[in-house]
Amino acid sequence: MSPTRTLAALRFGCGLPVADGSPDGPDAMLAALAGPDKMAEIWPIMGLAESRPLFLAFRAIKGEGKQDPALAAKREALLLQIGAQAQQAQRATFARAVDARDGFRERLVAFWADHFSVVAASATATIYPFALVEDAIRPNLTGNFATLLTDVTLHPAMLTYLDQISSVGPNSQLGKKQHKGLNENLAREVIELHSLGVGAGYSQQDVTEMAKLLTGLVVDPADGTQFEARRAEPGAKRIMGKTYDGDGLAPIKAALADLALRPETAAHIARKLVVHFVADAPDAALVNRIATAYSASGGSLMACYTALLSDPAAWHPAPQKARQPYDFLIASLRALGITGQALQDMPYKHFKARFLDTMATMGQPFKRPPGPNGFAEAAEEWITPQGLARRITWAMQVPDRLVNPLPDPVELAQRCLADRASEALLWAAAKAEDRHQGVGLVLASAEFNRR
Repeated sequence: MSPTRTLAALRFGCGLPVADGSPDGPDAMLAALAGPDKMAEIWPIMGLAESRPLFLAFRAIKGEGKQDPALAAKREALLLQIGAQAQQAQRATFARAVDARDGFRERLVAFWADHFSVVAASATATIYPFALVEDAIRPNLTGNFATLLTDVTLHPAMLTYLDQISSVGPNSQLGKKQHKGLNENLAREVIELHSLGVGAGYSQQDVTEMAKLLTGLVVDPADGTQFEARRAEPGAKRIMGKTYDGDGLAPIKAALADLALRPETAAHIARKLVVHFVADAPDAALVNRIATAYSASGGSLMACYTALLSDPAAWHPAPQKARQPYDFLIASLRALGITGQALQDMPYKHFKARFLDTMATMGQPFKRPPGPNGFAEAAEEWITPQGLARRITWAMQVPDRLVNPLPDPVELAQRCLADRASEALLWAAAKAEDRHQGVGLVLASAEFNRR
């Protein structure tokens, strides 16, 4: 296997082996990304529109007859259905990454889902983090960042997670009546995390004005995002030197589009892409070339991906990134030959114990980042004594519960690492006491845990 094909699978994809015909270089990877989203078709996940009947039914009985056993049972049944929907989404997310020919797409989805981190705040919102991906991220993966930023910002998952639904204009009709005020969470993260980046020259006044602009946004569990004029702060708002006025969503969308086109946003997005895919200490020239492509194209994400993949600096052979726990598990499943269908057929209690609970013990609870800034990127956050112990334990104990018989350890190393498999690792795999130990050595190795 060529070094480029190996890098395509390990650094920019979900791991080896890859199926025949999988994209193995920049041009093929970009062509696949521009094509149909096959994994979303094969392993569908419900967005909020498909979930609407459940939310409608729950809203209809939410406050009625709390002492009525029949209604209580119905509420519990609906919560179980919502929970089952989230469980199906968990499996499908893993299945997509395990089965994907164009692993770069799945990696990008995970990157943007982390960039726009949300956490389910209640039992009825367990589907929200997955719906955000289906409704706002995957459809906009190759489009314009302004559209992506707008769709994510206005999605009920983001509005709920960052408490926008509690924000009221102090001088609005409702604010004066109920003496309520602003919540700046969403405004701050839109500016600080999602667009310009920390320390990009904005002021507290910009955050406050953005918070005023966002007032009026509310979430109806059944009907999604709505705009209530009685909650909106009246008057013009001035953000980063520009004034926005008017009613409804139009001024909000205009402000988001302007934030997306700022040079600080170009630099922030470019740096995050390089840090995520290439190196914790990013090459400044590579970051600059991606930022230039972003600005010159008006925020085209495909232009950014093209600049990233076409630059020789992104294909440096030395592995400079650590696989995060989710990436480690996905790569392990691919190495062992586990399919998406096998994950779907697995009893949920086993899926949860072997993968979701494992991720939590490794410090990356699935779809539950510690804050709106997502999970850490730096290798030292993941390659720790405790983190390595968890990986070794999983590598030694779980594979034989997934595959019977276990593969030959040397063949496994050659299959999942190709030319990255060192002579020392191949020797150790060959000398292992048994396949159980040999497979564990391969999956716990430094070569396997870096990309």
